[in-house]
Amino acid sequence: MYAVLIDWAELLIRWLHVIAGIAWIGSSFYFIWLDLTLVKRSGLPDGVSGENWSVHGGGFYNTRKYMVAPDSMPDDLHWFKWESYATWVSGFALLVVMYYLEAESYLIDREVMDLSPGVAIAISAGSLVAGWGVYDLLCKSPLRHDQRQMFFVLFVLIVAAAWGFAQVFSARAAFLHVGAVIATIMSANVFLVIIPNQKIVVADLIAGRTPDPEYGRIAKLRSTHNNYLTLPVLFMMISNHYPMTFGHPWNWVIVAFVLAIGAIVRDFFNARNSGKTGTALKWQWPTASALVVAMIAFSNWQPGEDRIAELEDTVFTPDALAISQVHCTSCHAAVPRHPDFEEAPGGVMMETAEQLRTHASKILAQAVLSEAMPLGNPTGMTEEERLKLGAWIRSGMPDE
Repeated sequence: MYAVLIDWAELLIRWLHVIAGIAWIGSSFYFIWLDLTLVKRSGLPDGVSGENWSVHGGGFYNTRKYMVAPDSMPDDLHWFKWESYATWVSGFALLVVMYYLEAESYLIDREVMDLSPGVAIAISAGSLVAGWGVYDLLCKSPLRHDQRQMFFVLFVLIVAAAWGFAQVFSARAAFLHVGAVIATIMSANVFLVIIPNQKIVVADLIAGRTPDPEYGRIAKLRSTHNNYLTLPVLFMMISNHYPMTFGHPWNWVIVAFVLAIGAIVRDFFNARNSGKTGTALKWQWPTASALVVAMIAFSNWQPGEDRIAELEDTVFTPDALAISQVHCTSCHAAVPRHPDFEEAPGGVMMETAEQLRTHASKILAQAVLSEAMPLGNPTGMTEEERLKLGAWIRSGMPDE
């Protein structure tokens, strides 16, 4: 019953997380587009940097942007913040339900580092706080005046964090924590910088003081960072079912590819929306496409493939089945023995030779070419056992 309740909690929280994320990303992309498509026309009021005319739903909209604030504050000022807060809170709740309550299965891999659940959880939560702290200091450093250098340093720090997480957590958890750190930075930007700065401007206007435009510039800097980080964090969110990403022994290189590809794609849309043409729009898609091809080629190279070929003895079905009985069937069985599962995950069972053959491609991807399975490796599957499974599959799964 407990396992079923955990599954329902995970499903419902994930549902909320996706809905909130759609709302946040949608509003973020819309306002970036709106900001880049503003046109400065004659006759606009003082302080208005530009306006945008749009059509949607059978009506026309005229939007104007005040660089600091209007002369008077309207009664119905709309704030866009709850989408961000709901996305982070639901994401952290999902982290708690899936990775903290089931730390032994999802968070910890004792082959990587022998941690107690309490220590692993403390490192996880602390990394989110530390990630924000380092980023915030970076934004307050002299680098804030040079966006190119700042983005490069941020890129290096995120890739370094990906490498560091891989030395501590399971491969799946390491990859997810990269996304969690980025998402925390993005949401903290809204909660701790963008919204407070906007409130200061509103308070100054209501009190009759002239707002300081610096608050707006700071908020715009953080908003721009959020814009460029959105696509990479989405990739981290959806990649946990694809072991060729998180399960690669050098998964931090995959993170580097994703950061570059996401930023380049966003740069294309930002450049196009701001009215740029010609060469300013010709380099992004070829470059991003080349990086995608390179990422796929890199992910297809796995050290396990080379080691499989080194095995001299032929592995037969009874050998593969014996390995499965020890390391796989505690979860992947008609009646799992693992306390976290009341039925086989994904309906995948590995109790018979025929079932092993049916799921051979998944076994190769999850347990041989990567070490995503068994979850947390509680049974201590060895490297030699993984290679034997791979050799059995690659040799056509012979019975004898």
